[in-house]
Amino acid sequence: MPETPLIFSTHSLHPDVSKELARLGTLKVASAPTPEAITAESVGANIIVVRAPIPAEIVTREQGLMAAVRHGAGLDMIPMEDCTKAGVMVTNVRGANAVTVAEHAIWSAMSLLRKNTMVTRDLHAGGWEHGRRHSASGREISCRTLGILGFGNIGTALAGMARNGFGMSVISYTRSPDKLPDTVEAVSLPDLLKRADILVLSCPLTDETRGLIDKEAIGSMKQGAILVNVARGPVVVENALIEALQSGHLGGAAIDVFEQQPLPIDHPFMALGNVVLTPHMAGITEESMLRLGQKVTEITAQILAGETPDNLCNPEVLPAYKARFPAP
Repeated sequence: MPETPLIFSTHSLHPDVSKELARLGTLKVASAPTPEAITAESVGANIIVVRAPIPAEIVTREQGLMAAVRHGAGLDMIPMEDCTKAGVMVTNVRGANAVTVAEHAIWSAMSLLRKNTMVTRDLHAGGWEHGRRHSASGREISCRTLGILGFGNIGTALAGMARNGFGMSVISYTRSPDKLPDTVEAVSLPDLLKRADILVLSCPLTDETRGLIDKEAIGSMKQGAILVNVARGPVVVENALIEALQSGHLGGAAIDVFEQQPLPIDHPFMALGNVVLTPHMAGITEESMLRLGQKVTEITAQILAGETPDNLCNPEVLPAYKARFPAP
């Protein structure tokens, strides 16, 4: 193990977390969360805290790299095969921001149902009555049907809020329907699309989910339904979604993740009035950043102490890792 490990983070972290990581080694934060800055500034890293995509060349270049510790759950930012081949452990933090994302999904769906984006725009542009003209077409979230695509920690938090807070019926399409709580109905994907008043995407990005919500899928959704994407941008075919929003087939969409990030300022989404757009921040609050960072610190301490860390995502790496970093 390195005497004074270099802990490199792609982003600034919660102040309390930064202090704790600095006690474990030398903490260095990227000057910008870009591939160029991350590649150039991560030289000598023993631990990389991941909140932005990690170029594969770093994994093969850094002979002292012990682990990529994901500051979150999704692993699409990490070149998993390269890490395993190079003997680099990959871990993540599961569930620490599930409540945060679930709150975002509920808030953004309610905003769309009550036409808040249009009300705010017209109130600013045309005054009181101009904004109020949308009021009678607003809809309540209570007692509607919530559909959840992918039922992990976020789905669990979301289902509880929907049922207990708003009396909603909750249905889900998931790879593990036997693990659903009794309060959530397991359905097929066609039934999910057909029945949901509000469809929340909270699935991982895989070969199976890439482009899953395409023109045909969107076309089978209810007239006026709301789509909320807190998963990953490529799960949705954006041109098909734009067409459905422009035609009025969908009542609105809350989109936190996009095919291209950052979202270009001239993207067609920017011109639509029936969308809530956020810059990949559904899981980010002061509280969630502290929870995530505390777990990152705990995992980092485990690794530096020579222990197998919690939430190891590539356990098959252990023989190669132990050959690179033998126990004293």
